[in-house]
Amino acid sequence: MRSPDRLLRRWATATTLGAVLLATLLGPSPAQAAPSRAEAVNPVITVPPEGSRGFPFLAAAEDLGSLGYTESEYFTTGTATSYAKSGIWGSDGRWTVRANTRAEYRTRLLVRRPVDAAKFNGTVVVEWLNVSGQIELSPDYWFAREELLRKGYAWVGVSAQSVGVNGGSGEIHGLKGWDPDRYGSLIHPGDAYAYDIFSQAGQALRTPNGPDPLGGLQVRTLLADGESQSAGFMTTYANAVHPVARVYDGFMVHSNSAIAAPISGQLGDTLLMPYPSRVRTDLTVPTFVVLTETDVPGAAAARQPDTDRVVHWELAGTAHGDQWAYDTGQPTVIRSAGSAAPAPGCAAGSAPFNDGPGHWSMNAALRRLADWARGGPRPASGAQLSELRDPATGLALGGIRLPDVAVPTRTLTGERDTSGSGLFCGLYGARDPWNGDTDPWDRHDDGDPSDPSFPDRAEPVLSRLYPTHEGYVSRVRTAAQNSVTAGFLLPEDATAIVAAAQDSNVGG
Repeated sequence: MRSPDRLLRRWATATTLGAVLLATLLGPSPAQAAPSRAEAVNPVITVPPEGSRGFPFLAAAEDLGSLGYTESEYFTTGTATSYAKSGIWGSDGRWTVRANTRAEYRTRLLVRRPVDAAKFNGTVVVEWLNVSGQIELSPDYWFAREELLRKGYAWVGVSAQSVGVNGGSGEIHGLKGWDPDRYGSLIHPGDAYAYDIFSQAGQALRTPNGPDPLGGLQVRTLLADGESQSAGFMTTYANAVHPVARVYDGFMVHSNSAIAAPISGQLGDTLLMPYPSRVRTDLTVPTFVVLTETDVPGAAAARQPDTDRVVHWELAGTAHGDQWAYDTGQPTVIRSAGSAAPAPGCAAGSAPFNDGPGHWSMNAALRRLADWARGGPRPASGAQLSELRDPATGLALGGIRLPDVAVPTRTLTGERDTSGSGLFCGLYGARDPWNGDTDPWDRHDDGDPSDPSFPDRAEPVLSRLYPTHEGYVSRVRTAAQNSVTAGFLLPEDATAIVAAAQDSNVGG
């Protein structure tokens, strides 16, 4: 039975899910002066031992060498500082901190970089590895992999949080438990120190004190990146820590919620964080916030106008995790974690994962942020997503609408029915091919992405939408070009989208 308050329930569920994800990982000031990177501490860099497994945790399953890349791992050792609130923290994000306590640490950097220095574009993306699944994952590497590898970025994953190093409630007890011979010497004093550990990781890449993780590559732009729970930490880092550390040239905040992570690293202190937690607008470096459909209900309270230093995108037809990121990352996760890899746990017979344009958007967002951080133009602003859906297609209204949504052939949504499913299933959204309601989930209820609410409606008929194949391809080409012109899609990705349309059997 479908309830008339289904929309409100789903928005409430999204907010609750964001709070649950934050829980799994945590065991007005003046404008900023010009950056001075001398304030960041420089840790000692060493090479880890071989270990019993012979490769780093989260080592790429694909052959990076064939793509002109190399992968390596380094330890950073130093003394990290925790921070405490100073003054009153409000929703404007203009937060100040004071140094609190200090502790010794040793963590690791996982590095992927071009072999040929001439192929390096000067930008290093430093990702705060995600630990929601109780092991380290690199979701934004997987989302933006195409752009990273084709354009010569370097990527560095940082083991910033205690769960990743020491373990949490998962079957794998952190890096130290996964390979004691390799990682047994690591020391993580707790998430209160994670922010400074992340700062020191960036400083180690700029001025290495020991072996150079980047193999002599000259860093022009250093971008900090976090997705999902890591985006909550990234929000707090940008608002409170960057003004004193001044290490990074820009921030990618992907799929955050309306409340940022606590500076103390203590779960209970989440209740003391400002709600909503917006991004401060007086930084001297840019912050790019990218939200999928899944995220918007839990993040909408923190919406703010775009400025010359903060831009938001809300992406129609996308999900927090999707088929692209899952397929790209799963071989790497299985190589390291095997059967202990976190699973979405979606119920048998339910709709498949969203396979929409999230990765195309992240490719564009990364390039736009890198250009912006180097003094280029601010990325274009995008329309806000609506909580309403087109009743004929099940697609969300508003937002940035790439060709998959502007010229649709299936329902793509960031929502899904999670009845009988695991905790992470809801993050993957859903897709529903338009095939005459022949799928097992096409029951005209909450589990039917294309028609989840009363009254019952048949799926769109593709041959009526697109009477000819040539007409369909022409519409895709126009939508792709419009997205490129607007700045929301990269030209090479538009070419790939049009080629896929040409190779399809849609139309007629």
